[in-house]
Amino acid sequence: MTPRERFRSALRFQEPGDRLPLIEWLWWWDVTKLRWESEGLPGGMDTEECQRYLGLDPHLAISADPRGPGTPAPAYHGAPIVTDEASYQAILHCLYQERSIEELLVKARALRERHERGDLSIRLALDGYFWYPRTLLGIEQHLYAFYDQPELLHRMNRDVTLFHKRTLEAVLTVLEPDMIGITEDMSYNNGPMLSAECFDEFVKPYYKQIVPLIKERGIPVLVDSDGQVESMVPWLQDAGIDGIYPLEHQAGVDIPRIRARHPRFLMMGGFDKLVMNQGEAAVRSEFERLLPVMKSGGYVISVDHQTPPSVSLEQYKVYMRLHSEYAMKGALT
Repeated sequence: MTPRERFRSALRFQEPGDRLPLIEWLWWWDVTKLRWESEGLPGGMDTEECQRYLGLDPHLAISADPRGPGTPAPAYHGAPIVTDEASYQAILHCLYQERSIEELLVKARALRERHERGDLSIRLALDGYFWYPRTLLGIEQHLYAFYDQPELLHRMNRDVTLFHKRTLEAVLTVLEPDMIGITEDMSYNNGPMLSAECFDEFVKPYYKQIVPLIKERGIPVLVDSDGQVESMVPWLQDAGIDGIYPLEHQAGVDIPRIRARHPRFLMMGGFDKLVMNQGEAAVRSEFERLLPVMKSGGYVISVDHQTPPSVSLEQYKVYMRLHSEYAMKGALT
């Protein structure tokens, strides 16, 4: 099977062939890559080149940013760009630009031949309906806005939904992504940052507009959310979402428990990044913990977030050697 076929089959509960995919769903921290280059990783490689060098199946994320050129930058991480309807209206000319979609299409056309050949898999990333307003309103004001500025939240999500529909229509004329990832980060280490009622009012209606358009093409839709996400799984299923990632073990996410409770829910990630520098026995134990889920299908094992800079290049190679071993074990039912 090709790398693309392995990835697609894993996210469709299909027969895995010779092995499961070897995926790093998110690129490495800059400081991680800098460390590895000091330890022998060739410099100057892009994400795909690094993936191939390290023995991974190439997997790339592409997107069209609804915040186009000219969008003001926040004063600091989590600071607001807009504060009310008037300030949102004032930057509308910077948002939802056709230029962003055209830039995505340039990338998609450059990848199309190799993608169709099966050399790599592609994830199309869309800004989600919790994530996107937060990038404009800032972290604190966004949480207040569910109660203080509900109409502004709905306006932002209506606008970005129209942008996503234009994006999907355009990119699907060039290539068919192997999955859609909706970026949300709706949870922290103790659970969701919004209630089920707020999800149903401010997020679910917009999923209901775009998810059917995606699923008519047979493309699985997964949500990207850090933190403890288990209580959100029924919310997501009710909204038509097929799965979730990256399943952070540090936040208490238990992948075997999710599989037991939701047998057909897709998962990607889940490998505890904090064991990667603790020696081969610890890394093997983590793969053993996840092996039954690997065998059950519908799961792409990957680091549960970016590999931290505390992991040396040699330690990552140990992880990859065992990843390859368990990718074959996981394909044996």
